[in-house]
Amino acid sequence: MKFSVQREALLKSLTLVAGVVERRQTLAVLANVLFDVKGQTLSITGTDLEVEITGRVEMEGPASEDGQLTLPAKKLLDICKSLSDGSSISFELVENSKVKVSSGRSRFTLATLPANEFPNVEEGDINAEFNILQGQLKRLIDRTAFAMAQQDVRYYLNGMLWEVTPQQLRTVATDGHRLALCDLQSDAINVAESTQIIVPRKGILELARSLINEDANVQVVFGHNHLRATTESFTFITKLVDGKFPDYQRVLPRGGNKTILGSRLGLREGFNRAAILSNEKYRGVRLMLSDDTLTIQANNPEQEEAEDSVAVEYSGDSLEIGFNVNYLIDVLSVLSGDTIKLTLADSNSSALLEEASDGDSVYVIMPMRL
Repeated sequence: MKFSVQREALLKSLTLVAGVVERRQTLAVLANVLFDVKGQTLSITGTDLEVEITGRVEMEGPASEDGQLTLPAKKLLDICKSLSDGSSISFELVENSKVKVSSGRSRFTLATLPANEFPNVEEGDINAEFNILQGQLKRLIDRTAFAMAQQDVRYYLNGMLWEVTPQQLRTVATDGHRLALCDLQSDAINVAESTQIIVPRKGILELARSLINEDANVQVVFGHNHLRATTESFTFITKLVDGKFPDYQRVLPRGGNKTILGSRLGLREGFNRAAILSNEKYRGVRLMLSDDTLTIQANNPEQEEAEDSVAVEYSGDSLEIGFNVNYLIDVLSVLSGDTIKLTLADSNSSALLEEASDGDSVYVIMPMRL
């Protein structure tokens, strides 16, 4: 088998695919990527048994024959990066399970492992299927992914809930201290009934990294135990988290009677300044609310203090409440509106943050005792 491909096309696809390949594997073949040559198309697949990505590259001409082979992912990626721009890379399967890689005056001989040992993520029954823009899906992920838990014993929190209903796709993430929710309304989501799945953290991060062409379509398929996303240039498959996501509707605060409107940038800058002298472990800040003024206070075990006042639109009873300042900054960093609405009830109730008008995202942050 012999074929050639442009360096830039190969590097783009290989970078995408190699991201899922773990450095430490239980199976030696998992350190490799699978090359599948058919006609003039080269498909490159990487997997860690949980997430699988296949990138597609047009070759410079038809291969001498169709076939499959596996190559070490990191070494091949490093070789591609080291070659000059605009170069052509040739692959030739030679005796003794070796592949000769050549470009210009450079020659490399790589060991290969049997392609039939390369595993694939098994797909099950399909529950929902629809097409949306990559940019729309990336927005849903970007607006909620930061609230996912990391290595929580409640394994179902180490991922993101995707809930599809007729004409709507909703993503929800929570780590037990905060919650992020984002909606997409679209007639293209023509599903017959509601379906929920939990996509694991690594799958979310790899999928977000793959969605680079905002105006191109992505086909999304909810399976019984997998999620598949397909575009012109790649196919992404991830196993799902087998568990029940908490009832997020019960977490959304209702009946908050204190509404604060403020500049998103002004609030974020105020929180950033106060955060400098907050406790490095707990990151708590005290918010003191009075007429048209939000005062932010922070202190730390070294008896250092910070205080910042931000002008807001508010009239009502004064209120004092504590929050993890990082959680507030995270929300203000993903929102894009000029004006933010913060809704509170009392010093023991969660805060509800959203854009002041026409927002598609809602954020809940639990208070802290200071």
